[in-house]
Amino acid sequence: MRILERLDELYAIGGGPGANRPHGSAEEDAAHVLAAAWMEHASLTVEVDPSGNLIGRAASAGQRLQQSVASEVWVGSHLDTVPRGGRFDGALGVVAGIEAVERAGRGTVAVFRGEEVGCVGSRALVARGGGLPRAFLELHVEQGPVLESAGVPLGVVTAIVGYARGELVFEGRAGHAGTTPMSARQDALVAAADGILRIRGAAQAIEGAVATVGTLEVEPGGSNVIPDRVRISVDARAPDMERLEQLIAAIGFEPDTPTAPVAMAEEPRRFLREEIERLGLPAVELPSGAGHDAGILAAAGVSSAMLFVRSLNGGVSHSPEELSSKQDIELAVGVLTATLARM
Repeated sequence: MRILERLDELYAIGGGPGANRPHGSAEEDAAHVLAAAWMEHASLTVEVDPSGNLIGRAASAGQRLQQSVASEVWVGSHLDTVPRGGRFDGALGVVAGIEAVERAGRGTVAVFRGEEVGCVGSRALVARGGGLPRAFLELHVEQGPVLESAGVPLGVVTAIVGYARGELVFEGRAGHAGTTPMSARQDALVAAADGILRIRGAAQAIEGAVATVGTLEVEPGGSNVIPDRVRISVDARAPDMERLEQLIAAIGFEPDTPTAPVAMAEEPRRFLREEIERLGLPAVELPSGAGHDAGILAAAGVSSAMLFVRSLNGGVSHSPEELSSKQDIELAVGVLTATLARM
């Protein structure tokens, strides 16, 4: 299967374990060069926009003179990865997008830069103003266990959750690990541990919310020194703005500018559902707990939709254990192609 072969080629860039194509790296650049070659092989007209996003159009030069970007339907995703990431995250949406546009003989493939570090490429695109397509379709692995648990291969995304990121700092007093009595200690790491449990409890108390502490910096960092300062990261997410604000207040941190939840557009969602049902499959709908380029375009007014492919291995993602089946991928590409042709 050509899609799986291309995923293998991308996975080999940068070496293992896992996929290692961080944003701004030579590996991300190499992945874009490879994708551009595949676009050219599919007879697409290839260009790179001012932010480094890769764009491949099926329309001929003459046709493009007759139409504006605002009339185009885009499909695609990203090629950057987290350290030791998965084979399918982002990359599947790119190779499937190229395949769908080639099969349909129409449409535009967009490969965005830096999705894993805050959707850098798609944010730059919308910030420039103008040059936005009429619609955007993104195929992506689910990155969760819902579809696998339901026993269905495909799902249609209803909305992308909002999220807020920031940090909390805990202060204490440094002291000798051997000579300071337990009763006299002001241990910043113990305070941070209590804070982490409080963050966990805050998310558990709000339906649909999640919160994660992913990094922890301990000062002064000696094995025989009581910590006097600890900084932790906070990633808080919820399905709507009301619950996101409630979660932020319960955690008690001042995040960077929160990213609001955004709904996917009804028309392309309906097309995806109908094409799934045409295959005799149930059209399961579910929210996305992860951010995506589709959310950035949707927030900017682009009619956007996402198709999820079942993740196996318990839905694990951002990991070398990430897995989707050949059969599910082929079904997804068929649905994406048919939806693109209809739009």
